[in-house]
Amino acid sequence: MRSNSSESSGNKSFKTLSPEAEFSEKLTFRDYLIATEQKANKQLPFWRLLVPLLIQTGIILAVPTQAMYTNIAGRDVILQTLPQDPQNVVQDFSLQLEYNISRVENLRRLRGWDDLLRRNQGRNRQLLSGTNLYVILQEQRISSGRGVPSPWRPVRVSSNLPESLPSNQVALRGVYQDNAIIYGVETYYLPEQQRQQISNDIFQSVQRTRRNRGRQIRPITVRVKVDPQGNAVPVSLWVRERNYTF
Repeated sequence: MRSNSSESSGNKSFKTLSPEAEFSEKLTFRDYLIATEQKANKQLPFWRLLVPLLIQTGIILAVPTQAMYTNIAGRDVILQTLPQDPQNVVQDFSLQLEYNISRVENLRRLRGWDDLLRRNQGRNRQLLSGTNLYVILQEQRISSGRGVPSPWRPVRVSSNLPESLPSNQVALRGVYQDNAIIYGVETYYLPEQQRQQISNDIFQSVQRTRRNRGRQIRPITVRVKVDPQGNAVPVSLWVRERNYTF
């Protein structure tokens, strides 16, 4: 009788175990290691590998695609640099250029600057860093007489991309940073076959200036392509009367 009672009691306690509890009692540490290894070796779905790859590829291709579009859909615009120290301009494999429209003091006299400043004013009546703006440039048909085209003249600035402009004007997009306007055409990577010749021409164009009591290169004329959104890419430049196309 006691035996039956004990057996009945044991069966009763066994029946109260949940499936999870019963499994946990039977699971050994070896089983856990095997299950973990199988999970680690399980192949990921193909789409989980493909999506990150497509995102990375899109990021890599975005810049050359934008430049290609600007080069195709863009319009020729002529810019001019400021006189600079040749040591600051000529780097190992590139030119670092500063334009006359890069200086804030050359733009604040233009129509639209006060409105731009009012909308994006930071400390000490300066533009907030990262402010987007558009410089409206107007074509100049006056010939320089040296075979070098005349730079386009800035006529006004705007916070927004103008919806329409006369046929002789174009909007160039810039960003205010560190008390200068950046247009994305400040750096020119020199082709290896032209590197030495361009450097020689630049250093031969050096002139001594009384104002800074130093040596500066004469302004360089640059041709860029500007697309309908105001983005620009460099196309060619003139150093001394010699034109270099990239």
